[in-house]
This record gives sequence, structure tokens and C-alpha cells, in this order.
Amino acid sequence: MDGTSLIVFLVIGAIAGWLAGQLMKGRGVGLVGNLIVGVVGALIGGFLFGKMGIMTSGMVGTFVSAVVGAVVLLGIIALVKKA
Repeated sequence: MDGTSLIVFLVIGAIAGWLAGQLMKGRGVGLVGNLIVGVVGALIGGFLFGKMGIMTSGMVGTFVSAVVGAVVLLGIIALVKKA
């Protein structure tokens, strides 16, 4: 992965984390937190989509996968905080 790909990956992760925070009713965790949630969410989303047999490609597919994974991650974090 070259420098440009890394920057694009991080930007997609940050936007996906922010969007997931908005979808989860304001559970965003700041810029750095959103970046982390988005990047980890991309990994979770890719894993979940793979298990369901859904193949994504391109920037849009990666973004959708990252948002879904970030929403799942924020949901898990919310459940753990309540416990």
C-alpha cells in the first residue's frame, strides 16, 4: 500500500466513522475516534460481508462496508458501556 492509498483509506475510515456516529444517534467519538472506528469498522464490515457472501469492490463498496462495520462496532461499544 503506497502513501496515497493509505491516505484514501484513512479518509474513508474517518468519514465512515463519522457517518456511523450520526446513524447511531450522535455516538461519534471525535475525529481521531471516528477514524479508529471507521478503520476497525472497515475490517469488521469486510469480515461480515465475506461471511454473508457479499462481495464489495471499489471505493463505494469499501465505504458501505466500512459504514456497516462501524455501526456494528458502535452498537457493541454502546452495549458494553451499558453493562
